[in-house]
Amino acid sequence: MSSQHASGHHSGGATLGSAIREITGLNAARCYQCGKCSAGCPMATEMSLKPHEMVRLVTLNQRERLLSNESIWLCLTCETCSARCPNQVEPARLIDAVREIAWSAGATGAPRPVRAFHQAFLAQIRRHGRMFELGLIMGYKGRTGQLFRDADAAPAMMARGKLKLAPHNIEGVKDVRRVMDACGAPEVEA
Repeated sequence: MSSQHASGHHSGGATLGSAIREITGLNAARCYQCGKCSAGCPMATEMSLKPHEMVRLVTLNQRERLLSNESIWLCLTCETCSARCPNQVEPARLIDAVREIAWSAGATGAPRPVRAFHQAFLAQIRRHGRMFELGLIMGYKGRTGQLFRDADAAPAMMARGKLKLAPHNIEGVKDVRRVMDACGAPEVEA
């Protein structure tokens, strides 16, 4: 890992492709725009820029256009795109690096629902050492103000055992909190 990468700073003079290569070792120029990544992406319909288009913007050094687009924050990092790529470009890792560059540049462009989900998720992990789905849902809904959106799905989920009413803490929850503190994960209310 370079000292530039470790500190989170990336040279403004470097091309976006070279910055990505420094962070990941990946060469975005290997992409020949087959679109297999976008065809398999579960979030593609929600994105104004599809994964293959994001890779193309990296190769074209369209830094501002890419870093300011909310599509970079919608990627689930599920790696479906990376598994489908015939040239091992690994779009998921590339998009992760783009987010890192955007974050280091002071971007706050993650859409409110995405930020709300991450905060609610981390709060549940900190509190219980594992995911408590009902707590996640309540934390997310409280942060977004969408309290009753898709509430009609709750009874069926509870009937199938998908939503437990009470959380279960893991044995090493204090260790999880210690790791989160060491990583600088912010304390957020559940």
